[in-house]
Amino acid sequence: QVQLVESGGGLVQAGGSLRLSCAASGMLISIKALGWYRQAPGKQRDLVASVTSGGLTNYGDFVKGRFTISRDNAKNTVSLQMNSLKPEDTAVYYCNVVKEYAGYEYDYWGQGTQVTVSS
Repeated sequence: QVQLVESGGGLVQAGGSLRLSCAASGMLISIKALGWYRQAPGKQRDLVASVTSGGLTNYGDFVKGRFTISRDNAKNTVSLQMNSLKPEDTAVYYCNVVKEYAGYEYDYWGQGTQVTVSS
């Protein structure tokens, strides 16, 4: 099992910045990727950013250079620096870990942290 605890959400004005952090604990082996997703009310959960065990990053199209994902293997954390925030970035942000074992992938999720961007 993997436990994920997010922090850093909150209320910010448009154009501002927030930094989300996710601390992972538990069985931290065979991790394929770490990432952040978000879900706004009435919408599907979308990928914001991910980073693989090899350090490859992937971002949602809407990020457009505004967000940066980073991981600290020594501290078992993954962070998301969000700049130039827009009201449409308002959502619950979830930390995600993908483990791969015996050909199967297993997803683990944090409880989510609310990000609200005011106009």
